[in-house]
Amino acid sequence: LRVCDWRSYTGSSFDGLEIEGLLAVPQDHDDGALPLVVLVHGGPTGTWTWSFVQSLGLAQLLAGEGYATFLPNPRGSSGRGQEFARANLGDMGGGDLQDILTGVEALVRDGIADDARVAITGGSYGGFMASWAVTQTDRFAAAMPFAVVTDWTSFHYTTNIGQFDVLFLQGDPNDPAGPYPKWSPVFHAQGSKTPTLIIHGEDDLCTPLPQATEFYNALVEAGCEVELVVYPRLLQGWQMFSA
Repeated sequence: LRVCDWRSYTGSSFDGLEIEGLLAVPQDHDDGALPLVVLVHGGPTGTWTWSFVQSLGLAQLLAGEGYATFLPNPRGSSGRGQEFARANLGDMGGGDLQDILTGVEALVRDGIADDARVAITGGSYGGFMASWAVTQTDRFAAAMPFAVVTDWTSFHYTTNIGQFDVLFLQGDPNDPAGPYPKWSPVFHAQGSKTPTLIIHGEDDLCTPLPQATEFYNALVEAGCEVELVVYPRLLQGWQMFSA
C-alpha cells in the first residue's frame, strides 16, 4: 500500500561535492517539519536506488507513524563511478559522515525535518556509521544502530570477511597509533550523550555479537542512555547489505 511519497534529494556537502539521496515523506504531506530518521545503507559501496520497498519497507512503516526518512548516498557509495566509490578509503567515518550531517542540516533549513527530532539508524556499514555518529556529534536525538561494527581490531580477528577492514581502513590492525583505534566507536564513546538502542543478531558471523556488547558497555561507562537487544540467529535480510 502506498503510505509515503518518494523524492530525490540533492545538495552540496561541506567541500562542495554533490551528494544525492532519497527522501520519503508521509503520503500527501505538503507542509511542516517532520521528525526525521536517517537510514544509512550498508557496504559502504552500496547505494539507495529507485527500487521496490527500500530497506525492507522501513520507510513505509515510519511514514505510517508520521516520520520522514532520508536515505543518503554519501561518498563511498556505488553508482557514480570508481572515484566516488573509493572516496572514503582510509577515511570511513570522516567525509562520509559529514556528507550525511550536511544533508540533515539542509533538510532542517528547507523546513522538511524537525531540528529537535532527528534520529539515525543503519546496519553493517550503516551500523558502524550510526554508532560512530553518536561518538562524534550530539546532532541526533536518538540512534538505533544494528549489525554494528564498533571495534575494528577485534572485528578483524573475529569476522568472516577479515580483509574488509584492511581495504577500507588502509592500515595495520596491530598498529595502536593507526586507523583502527582512530575510527573505532568504542575508543571515542566517553562523551556520548545520544540515547542509543543497539540491535544485533546472536549468530552474525559478518558483524560478530561482541561488536555490539563492546559498544554497549562503552556507552554504559560513559553514562549514556543505552539498551542492547540481541535476537537469535541473524538479522535476516539485512545481511544483503554486508560487503
